[in-house]
Amino acid sequence: MKKYAMITGGTGGIGLATAKALGKQGYSIILNGIDEKQGETALVQLKELGIEVEVFYFDVTKEEAVLDAFEKIYSKYDHLDVLVNNAGGLGGRSRFETMTTEFYRFVLALNLDSVFYVSRAAIPMLKKGENASIINFASNAAWNGGGAGAGVYGTAKAGVLTLTRALAKDLVEYNIRCNAVSPGTIDTPFHQATKETNMELFNSFKDGILMKRLGQPEEVASVIEFLVSEKASFLTGEVIQINGGQDFL
Repeated sequence: MKKYAMITGGTGGIGLATAKALGKQGYSIILNGIDEKQGETALVQLKELGIEVEVFYFDVTKEEAVLDAFEKIYSKYDHLDVLVNNAGGLGGRSRFETMTTEFYRFVLALNLDSVFYVSRAAIPMLKKGENASIINFASNAAWNGGGAGAGVYGTAKAGVLTLTRALAKDLVEYNIRCNAVSPGTIDTPFHQATKETNMELFNSFKDGILMKRLGQPEEVASVIEFLVSEKASFLTGEVIQINGGQDFL
């Protein structure tokens, strides 16, 4: 049976690195994104590696958009083996005193609601998969409350931790595992604005990491590759931190 892996926010950064890693393991890749130009670039890169791939463009923060997209996905694919809920982001920075309700709800939708919407839609397909697995994305911010102005981001990612364990409990009877990865500071477009406007600050990030360097997208992708494999068949409801010792320095 052909193996299918779906990756949200999969057209760049860690998502694209994960698509390459899983594609090399024989998965056909279903990507989600919102930027068509970035999606076309990702398609070229993956196809050059001989990976079978299709992109669906939809906003994972919008319930109706997710439902509409999955109607198309249901019509083309009969099962799903892996779901990687990679989509998310800081969304900006704001202290709570001056934070607008709109901003608060947007960051929660981007990082937490999206995981619920996509997972719920994917479960019927995962039930038909082999060694089916969901991988969610937490963050160091889930434990430390986030950096300056990133408190609501940390709040959302803490919610992802609990949702991961709740999904693991709820889906175990269908032989669907659910785990999470928790990346530290990874050198991806997530930090692009900081790199462009304050290189000194960007370079200082490594000072708070035990290994004195930023992580690479491929180092997160390799952990995901392990988690969805048969080698991790007795792991569910777990969170693996990938941060070079950032959490205890």
